[in-house]
Amino acid sequence: MDEASLPAAAARARSDPGSCAVVLVEGMSDQAAVQTVAERSGRDLPAEGVFVVPMGGATNIAHFANVFGPAGCGVRLVGLCDQGEERDFRRGLAGAGPYFVCVADLEDELIRALGTRRVEEVIEAEGEHGPFRTFTRQPAHRGEARDQQLRRFMGTRSGRKIRYGHLLAAALDLTRIPAPLAGLLSAV
Repeated sequence: MDEASLPAAAARARSDPGSCAVVLVEGMSDQAAVQTVAERSGRDLPAEGVFVVPMGGATNIAHFANVFGPAGCGVRLVGLCDQGEERDFRRGLAGAGPYFVCVADLEDELIRALGTRRVEEVIEAEGEHGPFRTFTRQPAHRGEARDQQLRRFMGTRSGRKIRYGHLLAAALDLTRIPAPLAGLLSAV
């Protein structure tokens, strides 16, 4: 979990809940992508009182909604989740705020928006073309579609998914922001 966003959000929520919004995301890769696209779109979320808080997984949504939502600090809540975690978000937020759903996950949305060729260019620019090629040759991944290989590759090493959350968002054409991310940013 990002060590800076949670205390900053909590301090602002306690001091002035009406001027604050908390965006609840599953993990730090989601946080990196949301913040990068916001910055590239000319927004300074912390200056606006918007804090993107990674929860360490969707199953923690009820806890974070209780801390920040109507029963806690009373701030505006917005969420972003994977389709497989929508049930947790629906129950956890229970009307406390809107949430936006990514088809598989945010990386999948970014890969589709960028296209596989552009994502491979990003991987190559990071000096990871060799490891990616090795990954795609493994028996378990040979038959997968290229977009699935790219998505799975990003989760194969500690910190890689977070780094690529930022890098893919940085490479994104701002006229092609995936719908869940665009919806989230327009809601805060």
